[in-house]
Amino acid sequence: MKENDTDIDGVVDGNTQNLQDTKDETTKEDNIVENETKFDSLDEEFKAKMQSKVDEAINKEKEANDKLLRAYADFENFKKQIEKEKYSAIDYASEKFAKDLLAPIDALQMAIISAKGDFDAIQVVEKLKEGMELTLKAFNTAFEKHDISEVEYDKFDPQLHNAVMKINKEEADTNDIVEVLQKGYKYKDRLLREAMVTVAN
Repeated sequence: MKENDTDIDGVVDGNTQNLQDTKDETTKEDNIVENETKFDSLDEEFKAKMQSKVDEAINKEKEANDKLLRAYADFENFKKQIEKEKYSAIDYASEKFAKDLLAPIDALQMAIISAKGDFDAIQVVEKLKEGMELTLKAFNTAFEKHDISEVEYDKFDPQLHNAVMKINKEEADTNDIVEVLQKGYKYKDRLLREAMVTVAN
């Protein structure tokens, strides 16, 4: 009988241990589930925060792109305006000079009109001469305003003068300009037209 009691006790102890193990397993599973729930909750919060950061970054990128596109559009408009003004300046570069040439034309027309009066031939010539002198003076004034000047005639310079004739002249040194047949002109430092001259041998 004692042997059977020992067996029963062993079975009871074993069952008790199994129940305890089962209880421990259940507690572990409950803890795992609870922890997973907590992690899931934390994971959702993290995802929400990250999504918020992503949305904020996307919005900032959109704003930056919008600003960039507006700045580019403004730059393109500015560039077109500058191009338009540049071509306009080129097209009308001679406008001031053209206006200044109106004065010589007016002087010449006045000379012609004044010569049409009841004058004899000598008076007509005098009127025309006076008108032409006024016209020439007006031209020279316009030229001075626009940095157009006559070339110098001291000594022959092949860069400024075209020697169309050479003559012997006792009182002149070699390459002295003896006579100006057609005046030469410069615009600032650039030669507009070389002068036609006679040079001493």
